[in-house]
Amino acid sequence: MNWIILIVAGIFEVAFTFCLGKAKGVSGMPMYMWYLAFLVSIVVSMVLLIKATHSLPLGTAYAVWTGIGAVGTVLVGIFVFKEPASFWRLFFITTLIASVVGLKFVSE
Repeated sequence: MNWIILIVAGIFEVAFTFCLGKAKGVSGMPMYMWYLAFLVSIVVSMVLLIKATHSLPLGTAYAVWTGIGAVGTVLVGIFVFKEPASFWRLFFITTLIASVVGLKFVSE
C-alpha cells in the first residue's frame, strides 16, 4: 500500500510542476488559481511522501518520488508544453524509469 501512496505522491509532484508551467503563461486571477493549485499539490505530495516513508526506506522513497516527478514533468513538458523530444532526452528518461523500477525491486 505504501508503494501506491508513494506513486500518488509522485503524481502530485508532477501536478505541482504542471501548475507552475500553466501559471507562467497567464496573468491576473487565473495565475493565482494556478499558484493555489500548486500549493495544494505540493502539500498533498509532501504529506503522502511523509506517509510512505513510515514503512519504506527514506532514500529509496525519495529517489522514487523524485524519479516519478522528473519523468512525469519531462513527459508533461513534451506533450503539453511542446518541449523538444530528442533521442537523448528520451533515452535518459528511459534509463531513469529503469532505475526507479530497479530500486523498487531491490528495496523489498
